[in-house]
Amino acid sequence: MADDSSEDKTEEPTGKRLGEARKEGNIAQTPEARILASLIAGMIMVGMLAPTMARDTKALITPLLEHPHAIPVDQGGLRELSLYLAFGVAKILAWPLILVVVFALVVSLTQSGGFLWVPKKVIPSFDKINPLNGLKRMFSPMQLVDLGKALLKITLVGGLLFWISWRHRGEFQNLATLPLEDLLEYLRDHIYFLVFITVLAIATLAVADYLLQRYRWMEKMKMSKQEVKDEHKQQEGDPQVKARIRSLRVQRARKRMMAAVPRADVVVTNPTHYAVALKYDPESMNAPVLVAKGVDLIAKRIRDLATEHEVPLVENPPLARALYAAVELDHEVPPEHYKTVAEVIGYVMRLKGNRAN
Repeated sequence: MADDSSEDKTEEPTGKRLGEARKEGNIAQTPEARILASLIAGMIMVGMLAPTMARDTKALITPLLEHPHAIPVDQGGLRELSLYLAFGVAKILAWPLILVVVFALVVSLTQSGGFLWVPKKVIPSFDKINPLNGLKRMFSPMQLVDLGKALLKITLVGGLLFWISWRHRGEFQNLATLPLEDLLEYLRDHIYFLVFITVLAIATLAVADYLLQRYRWMEKMKMSKQEVKDEHKQQEGDPQVKARIRSLRVQRARKRMMAAVPRADVVVTNPTHYAVALKYDPESMNAPVLVAKGVDLIAKRIRDLATEHEVPLVENPPLARALYAAVELDHEVPPEHYKTVAEVIGYVMRLKGNRAN
């Protein structure tokens, strides 16, 4: 028989294995999804914020274009001009950048199934900064495949955008003659169209790449039959250990049961195969309580203990069988057996009374 540890991993991963992989940050994801989110944010930015951005940009640079002679050329003036342009551009791009970050974060959370914090991913490690390990990862077969995929994607998307722009090359010759506002509007529309085409292309690549990554990840997560068995044992408990625990519990319960026999008032027997010990205290009990029961060897041990401690033995095969089957340990006798049990208890009480006399 082949060793289970060397068998192929043919079993689908269990929920426990997938959950443990996710906690370690091992999930199926594609970088194209974040790129797609950034492009969608770019489309929204161009479609909704471009007019405001164009107006703010025009207000920022118009004074410089209309009054170039007023631009200071000394060191202090150029510093002020640089700060003016930097703060102006930052103010114009603030909301678009925030939008891009939010979209990328939402897509990352969607791929990971929610917020995922993996401390060991951010803990410094020599292996992560070791140049030799870095070179091995860089030139590993998987990295080379990913590099080939990236180059193919860039070629496809870049070729598509170049082809579209080449078809509109005649329009570019007239851009220099357009007023600034018309030029910005044209650029906005053209960029919006290019971004839209890019989004479609990246979306197609992202879906295809995610399905591929998901397939590769699920294949990597597959388990061998032995791994499934081991995990089942961990979750349900080792059958041998569970059997041992059950055996210990039975032994403890049997010891407690045998310790209760000397305090019983009567033992009802079959006479040889069944034995049932009953105890009854009229002041504290509503009905007699079954404190011990057993068959064959256990029944013999109950009878021997009863004889040793002078507990009366009463032969009543139907009652012994009925009580053994119907009453659990430390439970009261059910009402349907009250009459027969009362007769036995009464007989024992009379017997004890006669002995006392």
